[in-house]
Amino acid sequence: MLSKLYFNRRFCTAIQSPRPWLFVGLGNPGDKFKGTRHNVGFNMIDTFAESQGIDMDTVFCKAIFGKGIVDGVPVLLAKPQTYMNLSGESSGPLAAYYKLPLNRVLVFHDDMDLPCGVLRLQPKGSHGSHNGMKSVIHHFRGNREFARLRIGIGKPPGQMDPKAFLLQKFNATAQERIDVGLKEGVVALKELVSKGVEESARSFNTDQKYKHIKISVN
Repeated sequence: MLSKLYFNRRFCTAIQSPRPWLFVGLGNPGDKFKGTRHNVGFNMIDTFAESQGIDMDTVFCKAIFGKGIVDGVPVLLAKPQTYMNLSGESSGPLAAYYKLPLNRVLVFHDDMDLPCGVLRLQPKGSHGSHNGMKSVIHHFRGNREFARLRIGIGKPPGQMDPKAFLLQKFNATAQERIDVGLKEGVVALKELVSKGVEESARSFNTDQKYKHIKISVN
């Protein structure tokens, strides 16, 4: 997409505007699921949108959708309304509509393998048995070359059913950790927009690693 043409007396030069980023937060729609562990992907979208003054006021490709400019780069934000296990029915068409290569797509999702409130930014990876991510990968035709922001929610206590754990709301302590993590995620995402995934991930994941140790000790 060409943004401006700059002319002088001898020639004109076409300057390309930056290719957009698509940020997709995974979760389940409706008040019933609001504030549950499985919906932290939605929470990350909302926190980022609010911090950047982006209105999530459109329904597009089966998602609550918003778009804005962050440090001169177009950013598209989406919360699929298909329910978690069908998230790809929204994210796939969104990426296709905007003709985005998958290295400009970042998916936010909950992760039981990370301590509560610990985040990890990865340039690519597997679905990790996450049903929402399985759907996203399926609708990207099996391609896993897209970034993901994993948001730790911790493991179920004792013999608790993981499905029941995912659909529970956070207690006060866990919610406080999540709130801190989401704010840290906003900083990382702003850096990612300007510097790319790999450079941003190096410093961010190191900070989160030490946070992981601190949380494990407490």
